[in-house]
Parts: sequence; structure tokens; C-alpha cells
Amino acid sequence: MPKLGFGVDIGGSGIKGAVVDLAVGGLATERYKVLTPRPSTPGAVADVVAEVVGQFGWEGPVGCTFPAVVREGVARTAANVDSSWIGTNVESVVSSATGLPVVAVNDADAAGLAEVRWGAGKDVNGLVVVVTLGTGIGTALIYNGALIPNSELGHIELDGEDYERKASAGARDREDLPWDKWAKRLQRYFSAIEALLWPDLFIVGGGVSRRAEKFLPMVTLNTPIVPALLQNEAGIAGAAYLAAEATKTK
Repeated sequence: MPKLGFGVDIGGSGIKGAVVDLAVGGLATERYKVLTPRPSTPGAVADVVAEVVGQFGWEGPVGCTFPAVVREGVARTAANVDSSWIGTNVESVVSSATGLPVVAVNDADAAGLAEVRWGAGKDVNGLVVVVTLGTGIGTALIYNGALIPNSELGHIELDGEDYERKASAGARDREDLPWDKWAKRLQRYFSAIEALLWPDLFIVGGGVSRRAEKFLPMVTLNTPIVPALLQNEAGIAGAAYLAAEATKTK
């Protein structure tokens, strides 16, 4: 029998979860998704997570991504969810709703760990920077397989502006940008990160990575830059892995 885990990805628009095969990082079941409640308060979101978990009859630890800086289980920011999450212990709230042990992690960090463990960054030494392009920009830094959490480099200020407002996939959709014009903004963003960190590999994730051929060839760097392999499943897989590992050490 494969070693299984369970991951839930909490996002601003949807909450989705699945059972994960931890040997390969792939989903062992179809994802179950529910729209994020409005308002997305802690109690309302936790109830939806309980619904998602309940669909599978899961009884083990649950890994839970969250769109925020997460320190010791507590949300310190709130991106695309209700501001009442700030200062809330995500692990405690979701655990109370599900009756299960919960490990919470920043969403980009979960995706980054999954890509390094099973995806495009597997067996890459040095510093891997995973950038998720979605409604905003998420980042994960992994050095020799170890996560440096809560990097939040999507909010780097360039040209006097929080640059995720210019370079996210959400910005491309909002402004109806053609691929080449969006690629120029990505060039500006990745060049700045490259100059600061000198990474060994960039991995580009998020739903738009499925169409990487439309924009990545127009981004020229000294650092190799490749699309994510796990795409939108990475957060669920990474969260499930972290929950299983945390339980193992207790």
C-alpha cells in the first residue's frame, strides 16, 4: 500500500483537497473543491475545510496551505482572505472543525517544497526559487532541500510599486495584456530577484504555468527558468507531506 497523506489548499476563490500518494507527490484521488465562503472568516473557512476532508472520510493528519505568512501555525498576514485571520491560529481553528491534527503552511512554501521533492526541482542543489503566478505572486526559497519560510518576494517594490500588481497572472487578466507585454514585466521581476539572490534555478508555478510556452521563452536570465511540473496540485501535495512529516516527529 502506498503511503498516503491529505492536503487542503485554501485560496481566495476556492478551497480544494485530496488524498496524496506521498511516494510520488501525485494525487491518489480526484480533488474536491468548494468555493471560498464570503466573508472568508476563520469559522466559515474552517467549516468548508471540514466539508472537504469529510468527503474522503480521512482520519489522519491534514496539511493545510494558507495565503499568508504563517509562523508556528498563526497567520500573520491575510492575502485574499478576511482580515480577521490575522493573529488567528490556523491550525487550531481548522483542527477544531475537523477533529484532526492540522499543520498549516504558506501556500507558496507548500508548492515549493513539492516541486523540489517530486517536481522540476528534484535533485537540484543550491538555491531554488519557486514563483507562483496567480491572483498575486507567491515565492518559496529552498536551499539544498531545506525550506526558508515566508519569503514574500512577490511584494518586492520595483519602480515605486508593489510589483505583484504589475506582474501577477491576475494583473495580466485584469489589464488584458498580451503575452509579450506581460513577459516584459516578468523579465523586470525575475531579473530583480536574480540580482538579489543569484539562485541556481527558478521554477514558475500557478495555473498559468500550463501555458509556459506562451511567455517563458521571452524571459532571458542567467539562471535556468522552467515551468512547474506539479502545477496546481503542488500546494496540496506539499501540505500533505509536511503534515505527515510533522506527525512523524511527534
